[in-house]
Amino acid sequence: MADSPLFELAIERHIAAPPDRVWDVMTTRIEEWWCPKPWRAEAIEQDWRPGGRSAMVMHGPNGERSEGEGVFLEVVPGQRFVFTDAFRAGWIPQTPFMVGWFELTPDGDGTRYRAGARHWDAEKCAEHKAMGFEDGWRAAAAQLAALAEQA
Repeated sequence: MADSPLFELAIERHIAAPPDRVWDVMTTRIEEWWCPKPWRAEAIEQDWRPGGRSAMVMHGPNGERSEGEGVFLEVVPGQRFVFTDAFRAGWIPQTPFMVGWFELTPDGDGTRYRAGARHWDAEKCAEHKAMGFEDGWRAAAAQLAALAEQA
């Protein structure tokens, strides 16, 4: 059987703060960086363990509301977390859109931040790209960097 494509979108950047500080900000101040301003994030629950619930609501400046519900697939403190919306807590299947991942690695006196999303098919990947994946995820990364670099 041939390897299947990943249908992946990804970004990366350097953050001028050590990985432990970036991880702390990522996980304890998620509402402050998760979505690009003027949108704001509301963390309903972030149970930082494999199988734990990840539930967020993003609120737009004109009253828009985007709910996200999923589970963590992998959590390696200080290094990486992976989540999916293919399941709700309790491994209850739901219509999937993506698997999201965030990685931190030491990079000189700072951190190499990589984040991305893998999709089930080319159509969902293209939809996510058209939604503004690159600009949105880069803006969120910049917000994270600003918080971590000032901490």
